Amino acid sequence: MDERLRSFAEEPRLVAEPGRAARVAAVAEPLIAALGYRLIRVRISGAAGCTVQIMAERPDGSLAIEDCETASRALSPVLDVADPIETAYRLEISSPGIDRPLVRRSDFERYAGHVAQVEMAAPIEGRRRFRGTLLGAEGDHVRLRCNIRDAASAADVTDATDVSLPIDEVTEARLVLTDALIAASLRRSKHGGTIEEALATAPVGARQHQHRSTNATARRGGRLNQHKGD
Repeated sequence: MDERLRSFAEEPRLVAEPGRAARVAAVAEPLIAALGYRLIRVRISGAAGCTVQIMAERPDGSLAIEDCETASRALSPVLDVADPIETAYRLEISSPGIDRPLVRRSDFERYAGHVAQVEMAAPIEGRRRFRGTLLGAEGDHVRLRCNIRDAASAADVTDATDVSLPIDEVTEARLVLTDALIAASLRRSKHGGTIEEALATAPVGARQHQHRSTNATARRGGRLNQHKGD
């Protein structure tokens, strides 16, 4: 891996997941980095019994179907050995999508000027959820210009108000799907197209590849692994 890719893969995440998802991330992140990708997020849900979604990206922010397959083949046996999930689970590898999570300093810098939504672990001036124009990162804080009505807040924001939010207290941050964001995504695309085409080809949370892993419950009898591509 050349120095540019190494720097890309090793940039730390400032917004990370807790609990079981953190255990999966600890196993997955170095392996994904060795493949030339970087981890964005791990999410565990009750879909299809138990679904482990691992979101990753290439340096240009994309992740093709072939990349998902490569990551899935590499991750499945390692996760089976490490066993961070105590039950049978469905492994899903996905691209970040247009309204992607923001987890690294470079994310907050790269998407400055677009609308983002940020949720905090503890209230800041009585609010946990902030929505506004992303102004980038400054020190250990992310800056937003809150000039958009926040329906989740008791007090609506009607005038432009700049807020500075400590990144280490952010529980989730993501871009908000807007025409401007879609247009910017199209400009980065090699093929271009209309806004409608962008929505059709890159849906929110697009699933690129799925992989199913079933672990035997009787440890003394060994583990049975079944892998089935959808």
